[in-house]
Amino acid sequence: MEYHLERKGSQLGTLLADDQVTHVLIVDDDDDIRSLLSDFLERNHLIAFQATDGEAMRKMILSHRIDLIVLDLNLPGEDGLSLCSQLRASSNIPIIMLTAKSDPIDRIVGLETGADDYVCKPFEPLELLSRIRSVLRRTQQLGNSSTKTTEAIKMHFADWVLDLTARHLLDPQGVIISLSGAEFRLLKMFLDRPNRILNRDQIMDQMHGRDASAFDRSIDLQVSRLRQKIELDQKSPTIIKTVRNEGYILATTVKVETR
Repeated sequence: MEYHLERKGSQLGTLLADDQVTHVLIVDDDDDIRSLLSDFLERNHLIAFQATDGEAMRKMILSHRIDLIVLDLNLPGEDGLSLCSQLRASSNIPIIMLTAKSDPIDRIVGLETGADDYVCKPFEPLELLSRIRSVLRRTQQLGNSSTKTTEAIKMHFADWVLDLTARHLLDPQGVIISLSGAEFRLLKMFLDRPNRILNRDQIMDQMHGRDASAFDRSIDLQVSRLRQKIELDQKSPTIIKTVRNEGYILATTVKVETR
């Protein structure tokens, strides 16, 4: 497996303050991959941390500010899917899954577990860097959308509440329902566009930007997973409905709560 990490002169330029630099945690049991990626990312103005397994990953998250995790699927002990699921239960740190598997079902499983993106080995480091920037850009845009002049903090729909600050759902009884990053983005996208039909291309574009083509098989599964959490009867959904041959629609009113 080759990773082309040529040095093209000094790329560091002027050093930024630590709080202005993206902190990336690479979780992989392959020493060479961790070292090569860390070196490459740091030469492109990112700060890289390394962990070999789940225990080391958790220690790093507790002791450092981590903006994004590059998580290998095939780890010894706790695998990447298990760790991703654990992270999603307590954290909204963006996750990019890294694996040697290229079967579309593996990508879908990773995304359904809560990963924000998926990169298959072997890969060009520039591709991973592009994915990192894309995921962070989407995350930042989503955060900004809830803090504009109106400072929206909650969105009410069909007796449910999406808490934009805590990034979780409250069911009609007030019970907290956790959401993966992908689920949160998908629901927020529908709530921002109530009673509008959204086709799969539009959903992919909003969810995955320029990298949408890699995820075309996962949209229906992501909608299905979200329905499992908010619909009383998935076979006859009343909140997110399917419009035959067109796409999906949020068939309810939305009220936005602001500060």
